[in-house]
Amino acid sequence: MTSGTKAAATEPGRTVFLLAHTGRAAAVRSAELVVKALVAGGIGVRVLEAEAADLPGLPEAVRTVEDATPEVLDGCELLIVLGGDGTLLRGAAFARASGVPMLGVNLGRVGFLAEAERDDLARVVDRVVSRSYDVEERMTIDVVVHADGDIVHTDWALNEAAVQKVSPERMLEVVLEIDGRPVTGFGCDGIVCATPTGSTAYAFSAGGPVVWPDVEALLMVPISAHALFAKPLVTSPTTVLAVEVQAEGPHGVLWCDGRRTVELPAGARVEVRRGAVPVRLARLHHASFTDRLVAKFALPVSGWRGAPR
Repeated sequence: MTSGTKAAATEPGRTVFLLAHTGRAAAVRSAELVVKALVAGGIGVRVLEAEAADLPGLPEAVRTVEDATPEVLDGCELLIVLGGDGTLLRGAAFARASGVPMLGVNLGRVGFLAEAERDDLARVVDRVVSRSYDVEERMTIDVVVHADGDIVHTDWALNEAAVQKVSPERMLEVVLEIDGRPVTGFGCDGIVCATPTGSTAYAFSAGGPVVWPDVEALLMVPISAHALFAKPLVTSPTTVLAVEVQAEGPHGVLWCDGRRTVELPAGARVEVRRGAVPVRLARLHHASFTDRLVAKFALPVSGWRGAPR
């Protein structure tokens, strides 16, 4: 680990890592507030050197690290992430690779991965200092791309792996497969293979079902398919999903969590299975996913009376 210009002589026994979207003024203010409160509570804090440069109000005790690698989280009990969905997914990659639980604070719009909102910053710090949080595991998916009989790319995702068309004027021709058996083929804009966590992300926008995160399942959701049978499919977590890009059609592109991309040549095959490594999320409370769903999407529930007593 490489230390930057701000480094304490000794680091307290308890340490957290802070990751923030410092390109937003709100995130900068929130990050400085959180760091100062954590240090005042006796918690050591590490941040990336590049982000620390955008946070001039950090206490001198904060330790900065240069390299954005999973090893910089060694010895940390939590990864606190401040930002929108993109920043939270960036943090999820750190959490998965390091095994450190991620505690997300939403500074964006929806933020299903976040455990708290901007107004909860003081409560977040209090719960971290008092160790009043639980940790749960979220399923991921492992993705393998085959071309000409060879493995040409491997990846993973917390939300989804999306096989999409490249040319707006031409549909992507695909055949779907589940556990080694063909299901159907059609032209489409793409196919989303998602986890329950990702069911409220791209898969939801494509018309897929909302799946509660404690349900173990895999989803396959067509995007604008030109076919009579193009319904979302929900399979067991042991299923192997595959999307074959037809050799006689246009090539495609694979996106994992909307962050990492690779070109899919005509004839490529994308296999998706349950990931070997989960992402660990820190939870501050035990509110039901139903309540979270209602709050995030501002669903109308007026008139509800509940079960008879």
